[in-house]
Amino acid sequence: MTVDGPLNGVTVIDLTRVLAGPYCTLVLADLGARVIKVETPGGGDDSRAFGPFVGGKSAYFMSINRGKESISLNLKDEGDRAVFEELLADADVVIENFRAGTMERLGYGWEALHERFPRLIYAACSGFGHTGPYAGRPAYDVVVQAMGGIMSLTGQPGGPPARVGSSVGDIVAGLFTAIGINGALYRRTMTGEGVKLDVSMLDCQVAILENALARYFASGEVPGPLGTRHPSITPFQAYATADGYVVISAGNNTLFATLCSALERPDLAENPRFVDNPARNANIDALEQEFEAILTAHPTAHWLTVLEEAGVPCSPINRVDDVLADPQVAARNMVIRAQDPVAGEVQMAGNPIKLSGYPDPTERPPAPELDQHRQAIVDGEQ
Repeated sequence: MTVDGPLNGVTVIDLTRVLAGPYCTLVLADLGARVIKVETPGGGDDSRAFGPFVGGKSAYFMSINRGKESISLNLKDEGDRAVFEELLADADVVIENFRAGTMERLGYGWEALHERFPRLIYAACSGFGHTGPYAGRPAYDVVVQAMGGIMSLTGQPGGPPARVGSSVGDIVAGLFTAIGINGALYRRTMTGEGVKLDVSMLDCQVAILENALARYFASGEVPGPLGTRHPSITPFQAYATADGYVVISAGNNTLFATLCSALERPDLAENPRFVDNPARNANIDALEQEFEAILTAHPTAHWLTVLEEAGVPCSPINRVDDVLADPQVAARNMVIRAQDPVAGEVQMAGNPIKLSGYPDPTERPPAPELDQHRQAIVDGEQ
């Protein structure tokens, strides 16, 4: 089931479900790890029931769990516990995303496992982590987006709250967990010992607040939503054209002068209101009026050609279908397929990590059926 990658030979026992943990193990699987997904009997991972469906199967589940193996185990059953412990004995990593204390109640907390399997890396990816007053709380993406401040920065000024359109609360936590696991694997080569990773979705949202935190610490100003604008770089936003919008970013004075020349208004670069970035930030509304008076004379496609030829960073605002039709996305193999025995050919996002010396296949192994690999796993087959 594994693909050729730098994590070949690494075995991950995956107790996670829905998104944050499974996204982490998707990254590890795409890098060559063997991921054995341990699911609850009966229904398995909750996301098996999430739409949309293709051929009666969850496209959501299939896209996040491709290339993994599945075994169904009841960790309160003596026989299944024995199977689970045999898996742990041969594993490099175990990852779970239960609430704090769940693994301890099952007898599989970090202290117990480390004593029995000292080389095993234990990764926990939960809503609020294993310490602090919120440790026992449940969480979903929208909860941590709201609590972590991202939602307060998203949307239009004066508008209602807006969730980021992708599940960044889950996905960022999954990525940080994958980074931590790779660091722990390297450390183990130095020391021979496993470590515990405790990754909180809320912590991860705080970690990516970047400019918002810097502004607050520097000025005491509480940042709010800015639409497409950047809080400290101008121009850096979407501007209206004759038929839509074009995104333009000019992060230094040289690029700004190039932009103004491309728009046939070189005088704007010498205007005291726009002569440098602090001035442009102070006069952002006036600059938008000047630019849109020019840009609304022609459609977006015209301006993309003009700006690209001038070397100014720019973009249309693509819909999902536009993204999937983009030749750059195709050239980078970012849409791949899997041949599912029930749903047929399923398309999904590719692996964005390109590594020299390893192939980047256009076809990946499909997601597993619930308990599909029990016999092979129990028999110790690779």
